[in-house]
Order: sequence, then C-alpha cells, then structure tokens
Amino acid sequence: MSLEQVDGRDIGKIMLYALSTCVWCKKTKQLLDSLGVKYSYIYMDLIQGKEKENKLKDLEKWNPRCSYPTIVINNSKCIVGFREEEIKEALKI
Repeated sequence: MSLEQVDGRDIGKIMLYALSTCVWCKKTKQLLDSLGVKYSYIYMDLIQGKEKENKLKDLEKWNPRCSYPTIVINNSKCIVGFREEEIKEALKI
C-alpha cells in the first residue's frame, strides 16, 4: 500500500502519516472524513524498502520522533497525535 487520496472539499494539502493498527490514527482519519476534506494518507507500517525510507525522511522533517498520527497541513503546520480541536482550528472548520 502506498499513498492514498480521499476525495472531499479541497482546502489545501493535507497529509496524514499513520499506522494501520493505531486507534488514534483511525480516529484521525474518521475526523477528516467527517469534515469532508480532501486529504492523502499513508500507512507507514504497510510500506517497505525505498518508499518507506523516503516517507520516513519526509516525516522526520516534521516530527523527529516519528510518532503517529502526524498530520502536515499545507507544508506549514504539523499536528502530532489526535487533537480534534487543534485539527479543526488548523483547517479553519
């Protein structure tokens, strides 16, 4: 599995780094789905090799601890963890 895109209202670039087995990652995806926004996500535990290396490098720029979920909004704001109100505020919803 690689980068997946969820269609919705385009309010900028939203990238979610997640684990397929993480409850908080699932809650974050559900929140984004309920808000109806367009976003991309990748399950870091389901990729391997060069793709995983590249995505980890991308993630480390925003979250050196590489914890999940990590959301990057418009390449300018990073939110680590399931923080519903902070996510809504950052998306201006």
